[in-house]
Amino acid sequence: MSGAAAGSAAFDVRVAAHAGEISAARALRHQVFCVEQALFTSDIDAIDGHAIVLVAVLAQDGQVAGTVRIHQAQPGLWFGSRLAVAKPWRRRGGLGPALIRTAVQTAQARGCRRFLAHVQAPNVALFESLQWQALEPCSLHGVPHCLMQAKLFRDCGGADAAHAVMAAW
Repeated sequence: MSGAAAGSAAFDVRVAAHAGEISAARALRHQVFCVEQALFTSDIDAIDGHAIVLVAVLAQDGQVAGTVRIHQAQPGLWFGSRLAVAKPWRRRGGLGPALIRTAVQTAQARGCRRFLAHVQAPNVALFESLQWQALEPCSLHGVPHCLMQAKLFRDCGGADAAHAVMAAW
């Protein structure tokens, strides 16, 4: 998925193409979750061993400016987690929404029938604007979160599902 907002850089959101992109994504996650939010000393966990890493890569310089990981917890049930956007790109340029949409689209193309995420409370409105439903408030790592569910399009499969998801947003 490519994107750009008026007055912002063009970017491409995709599954990480090589180890360098995965490394850059992990460095960004470390900056956001360990340095800025001080939630962890290391945010690497067992999910990283089997998660699919998505990245938002800036066209101008190839920099990874955003990332999210997705994984299948059980057949048909997928989770998104560790959504991180570099500080200069937050709330501008559309990187966050593009990562969220591409995460859902990627999982759905792999057989997802339900997509969930634990979303930090300040970000719930963003997810709701993308047609996500709040299921229940919770706390993770001492931080208020909300378990949320993405709206999926079940009336078509494969590439058609991806087009239906993108058209609806």
